[in-house]
Amino acid sequence: KKISDILQKSAPKPGVPADLQNLLSQHFGENRSVIEIEELKLPDSCFLPANDLTHSFSSYLKEICPKWAKLRKNHKEKKSVVMLVICSSALRALELIKSVAAFKGDCRVLKLFAKHIKIKEQMNMLEKGVFHIGVGTPGRVKALVEQDGLCLSSTKYMILDWNWRDQKLRRMMDIPEIKKETIDLLEMSIIKLCREGSVKLGLF
Repeated sequence: KKISDILQKSAPKPGVPADLQNLLSQHFGENRSVIEIEELKLPDSCFLPANDLTHSFSSYLKEICPKWAKLRKNHKEKKSVVMLVICSSALRALELIKSVAAFKGDCRVLKLFAKHIKIKEQMNMLEKGVFHIGVGTPGRVKALVEQDGLCLSSTKYMILDWNWRDQKLRRMMDIPEIKKETIDLLEMSIIKLCREGSVKLGLF
C-alpha cells in the first residue's frame, strides 16, 4: 500500500512528543549502544504543548510563546535566531512566513532554505543583521550550523512543522531525506541544548 492510500483513509491525528521520541529511538536503535541512546533521549520537560490541529500558525506561537515581545526586544546577537522553524520545503517555508505575520510583531524573519538562495548570502545576512525567526528546511539549517553561519546558543524555540501534509499527503517525517536531515540536525546540536534546558521543542 502506498502511504497516501493509507493516509486518505485515516483521519489525521495530531503529533505528540512520544511520536518524535519513538522516531528517534527507532532511528538510533539499530547502531547505538544503550548509553548512547540514553544520551539522545529528549527530556519530557523540553516539549511545548503540541498543536491539536485547531491552531493557525500564529495562534499556536502566541500560545507557546506568550513573552515573545520581550524576547524579541532583548535579542541582539548576530548569526542567530530566537526561534527556528523547520519544515519540508521552500514553498512550505514561504507559507509559514506569511502566516506568522500576526504573531511576529516588528521582528525580522529569515528564509533558511536552498531554493534560489545561496548559502553565502544567508551567512552574510546573519553576520550583518539581527534576525529573530528563521524558517527553513533541515538540510540548509544543518549546513549553516556546520559552516558556522548560524549559531544556536541564543535559540530558545525550535518548531517542527509536524502535522502539515503535502499534495501526496506526506508529513515532513514521511519523506526519508527530510526525516534524516531533521534527525541529523537534532543529533548535531538540538538534543544537547534541549537536555541543557535552553531550547524548547514544539510540534505544530
